[in-house]
Amino acid sequence: MRTILLVEDDPLRGLVRKSILDKRFPDVKRVADAAEALCLIEQRRFSANLGLVISGHHAHGLSGPAFVAELHARLPEVPVLVLGSAAESPGDYASKGVRFLAKPAAKEELVAAASEMVLKDARPTA
Repeated sequence: MRTILLVEDDPLRGLVRKSILDKRFPDVKRVADAAEALCLIEQRRFSANLGLVISGHHAHGLSGPAFVAELHARLPEVPVLVLGSAAESPGDYASKGVRFLAKPAAKEELVAAASEMVLKDARPTA
């Protein structure tokens, strides 16, 4: 199973979401902000197994759209699930491989969306 990277700056929300995801996925890594996520994906061993990034619309350090653009500039094939309020603009994420899920999303919705999006096949490590 591929690694899921959860970008969440709120410690309690991060703990809850990671706990929900850990019940379905064996490898979930949580980081506190966009900068930490971007540094982590620069590690070839980590990025080679990355199957999905889950981030909020307001990723600490970068706006959600800027974070997704930077992530896809480095790893265009990795899907991104963006969590945001219904009042926020899902249209900011109209690119391939990006899905917007309005909060509050039930834990079943989060797990179902992640299951649908996570890359299943192994990418070659260069």
